[in-house]
Amino acid sequence: MSFVTLVRHGQANTHARDEASYDQLSDLGRQQARWLGDHLRATGEVFARAYCGTLERHVETAREMALDLEVVRDPRLNELEYFTMAQLLETQHGVAMPVDREAFVLHLPRVFSYWREDRLEGAPETFADFEARVRDVLAEIAAGEGRAIAITSGGLIGMAMRVTMGLEMQALAHACIAVENSSLHRFQPLPTGLALTLFNAVPHLESPDRALMRTHL
Repeated sequence: MSFVTLVRHGQANTHARDEASYDQLSDLGRQQARWLGDHLRATGEVFARAYCGTLERHVETAREMALDLEVVRDPRLNELEYFTMAQLLETQHGVAMPVDREAFVLHLPRVFSYWREDRLEGAPETFADFEARVRDVLAEIAAGEGRAIAITSGGLIGMAMRVTMGLEMQALAHACIAVENSSLHRFQPLPTGLALTLFNAVPHLESPDRALMRTHL
């Protein structure tokens, strides 16, 4: 088995209210990705394999990072459709979509709970299917030769923590909320499975002049 580093994409369209509008990097998101790529090269971080989801924000982030590797696009690394399910939650259960980060912190656990209980009619995929595809793609990438890097999204990173660490639902929601744009998360192979050894690292954004460049949404 091999080390797997997951990267959340750079900041996307923070004003979006649907999946299509969200799926593009902001100018800051592209800069975050460039800074991350520069940091990895400056520190001598070498990867043998690179992957990303098929969403535009994943592909753009990988492109801006300039990894100098062929990046394999795998739809199993795509994000859960939060906006779609939030709209279903509002239409079917009267729970309004959040308008700021504070409301989002309260909203996400409710989305997850309704989703897991199969109470969102017409959801793009079931909670169980999302959990299974994250477990499968993480295991498959870890089984390859050489260190791997994969550009994905915050919800998938949170689910990767759930399947490797057994997080319950509230902890899963908290993990997803905490994940910063362009952050690094690393899983180390052990005889008993994968262990999380790095969470939410943003070394490329830690200098004083970049203090305001750290984002969650």
